[in-house]
Amino acid sequence: MPLLRRPPGGAAEGGPEDGDPFAANPEGRRRRRATLGGLVGLGGQLGQLGGHLGQLGGQLGQLGGPFGRGRRPPRDPAGPRGRRRSEDSGVPRRPPEEAGGGKRGSLLRLALATWGQRGGTERASPVEGQAGDGADGAGARPESGGRDKDKDGDRDGDREPLSVLEILELIQRRELVAADAQIIALEAECSLSPSRPPSPRPLPAPPSAGTPPPSPVPAGGRRARDVALLYRALLAQLWAVVGEAVAAGRAVAPLRAVVAVLEQEEAADARSPPGTHPGRPRGLRRRWREAVARAASERLAQVAPAGGLGARLAALAARVVGDLGVVRSHVAPAYPPEYGALGVYARGYHRALAQQLRALAQRPLAVPDLYLLLDWHSNAYPREVLGHPEVGALLRAQELGPLLPPETQRDLESSCIAAVKAKVEVAVAQELQLSEDTWPEDVTSQDMEEGLATRVTGLRGHHGRVPTPAVAVSPQLLRAHVDRAPQVTPEFGREMAHSLLGVLVAFLHSFQRKVERFLEAPGELPPPDGAPGRAIALANCCPPFRAFAERLAQFGHPESEEPRRQAHAALDRVTRACGHLLTRRLFEDLKPHFGKLMKRKWLTSSDAFDAIVMLITGFAQTLRPLHPEPHQVLVSELHRRVLIEYVRPLLQGRLVCASAKARARVAARLGDEARQLRELFTRLDSASPWLDSVVPRLRELLVLEDTAALQMEVGALARDFPDVRRRHVAALLDARGLRAQGPRREILGVLQDLGGSEAEPGPPPPPRHRTFFSELPAPRPVRCLPFHLPRLRLPRRSPARTPP
Repeated sequence: MPLLRRPPGGAAEGGPEDGDPFAANPEGRRRRRATLGGLVGLGGQLGQLGGHLGQLGGQLGQLGGPFGRGRRPPRDPAGPRGRRRSEDSGVPRRPPEEAGGGKRGSLLRLALATWGQRGGTERASPVEGQAGDGADGAGARPESGGRDKDKDGDRDGDREPLSVLEILELIQRRELVAADAQIIALEAECSLSPSRPPSPRPLPAPPSAGTPPPSPVPAGGRRARDVALLYRALLAQLWAVVGEAVAAGRAVAPLRAVVAVLEQEEAADARSPPGTHPGRPRGLRRRWREAVARAASERLAQVAPAGGLGARLAALAARVVGDLGVVRSHVAPAYPPEYGALGVYARGYHRALAQQLRALAQRPLAVPDLYLLLDWHSNAYPREVLGHPEVGALLRAQELGPLLPPETQRDLESSCIAAVKAKVEVAVAQELQLSEDTWPEDVTSQDMEEGLATRVTGLRGHHGRVPTPAVAVSPQLLRAHVDRAPQVTPEFGREMAHSLLGVLVAFLHSFQRKVERFLEAPGELPPPDGAPGRAIALANCCPPFRAFAERLAQFGHPESEEPRRQAHAALDRVTRACGHLLTRRLFEDLKPHFGKLMKRKWLTSSDAFDAIVMLITGFAQTLRPLHPEPHQVLVSELHRRVLIEYVRPLLQGRLVCASAKARARVAARLGDEARQLRELFTRLDSASPWLDSVVPRLRELLVLEDTAALQMEVGALARDFPDVRRRHVAALLDARGLRAQGPRREILGVLQDLGGSEAEPGPPPPPRHRTFFSELPAPRPVRCLPFHLPRLRLPRRSPARTPP
């Protein structure tokens, strides 16, 4: 900038205008008395040169616009000393003949030094180390604070108030207490003379054509703007000291100056009733609390470690613990107890950390990150921060509450549950398809069970071994989430379990349909020798799924009972389908032997019944690979079906007892075979011992003679087997030869009284595993004639002759 350089040799010429770049223009002579606003304008131009000087000069330019636009009126020599003008800041009082370009050079040095030293803790003199500009003696250094120390022993009344630039210099040097006192005094001057006329100014040269004359600025408005801008600069330095105190990690001396300024300002607020001064009361203690919160937010915003969300959360916790430890040890002791500095900093860091978590919660997060954020908020933060031995008690004493509001946490949990559900639905469908492709192949029951059930539920197979890598190639799809979610909160675990239960129910319905289609399609079935193995393998997949459904329902969600029932129903259908396939060939082999029962030869020969027992015993050996649960279900179903087929001939009227002796023989035979069947299915671990009483009840209806006893036995039969109907008891009465209509009506009336008649609907039918008579076809009613027919003797066949 050529206008700012002193011409070479200007000092040697000795004239008062030597070296003055404005000497040739009368207008320039008026402008040479630079104000703070003019210096800031020059700072804006110097800022274009780049570097740190230009940047700091721009910051000062934000403060200096309105300063020094008018002239003070001449001070009365007899009165007290007035405040020096801003444009005379930093210039000692000298004779007028020496107040040429030297004063301008001193002002430039002051402004440039102020810009270059903005923001430091210890400020050097703006003209330190610089020599004078020549014979005019410019460049004399002002004392610290303008007039802080009177080395000559002058009285306080003789000290001159500081100018705006000198107050600004104090702020930049962080002599904050003295600067605040000067600002308060300047503010008082504004209130004492609000309408003081502007100072007389030298008449400028006639303006050129087209140039409007400058308008004077009232002194009161200028001072008010000066006060406002000085307060802005003062507060910036105050809050900078507050922010630097924690980062320093040690005791910082300027903190006590901050406290002193706050005390001075509170005293000034107390002396100024509301409305007397613009901007009063300033409430600096409230602003100090806000500054603490801003400083905490800036400290946490600087945490940006590499390594993902977990590293960031750990670094945030470490920063909070470390900073609050510094506050407790070094920062809080600098404040008076009534400030409650520990609580202010604790609340500030808590709110800043809450802001960081809310910002993280608004970002799209993957399922692991959602789990991590929820777990850190609910568990890691209380454990690592609130439970810290040094700062935990400080935070807990403030009763700060959760970092995230409840609705935000619920939104995060809902997002995590929805993401897990969508991910798991796709994964279990893929696993089912992969498993279905292997069903026709020659795989063992253990491989199929551990390959599908273990991959889906994460539970180990019946054998207790970890699945082999060739089969279990996918992670645990459901168990990982069931184990992780309750560790966050029990409520979150309950919601996650209910969602996964719905996923499992949908999977089991699909599994059931595929199993039924596979077992019923002849073209897709494996060879006959391998069919039992496939059915056993598929049945063995049901226990892990059933146990997992029970585990999910036990979390206690109020709506989990219906999905649990649906899951068990689907698995029951799978088990029955597999059992039906397994017993299909058995009952084909048993059918001829059941056809020989309840006939005359049956009374004298046990061959048919012995064959039935032998086939069932041999079939039981093929069920040994079954798990205990499906084995018990299948044996119970086998027990029921065998007894149905055993009782069927008796109700079909194959045998009619015409005498008491015949009834006794039939009853004895029924009792003996009922005992053998009971012992057989007890050895097979049948879970339906209630079936063992059906044959003994029917036997009693054959041997009893008293009508009342028969009525009691019919009532007991109806109690044990609610699905028994009138037609079944009528068939038994026909088998025992009771044709008298009176006793028959009395006996059958018991069922009508108990609701077992076809005329009345009665109670709802029992569940399938408790049904017996409902699966027996209704025998045709026997119409009895009113007279006895003679017994016809059939001619005895002669044995066939063998040809010679």
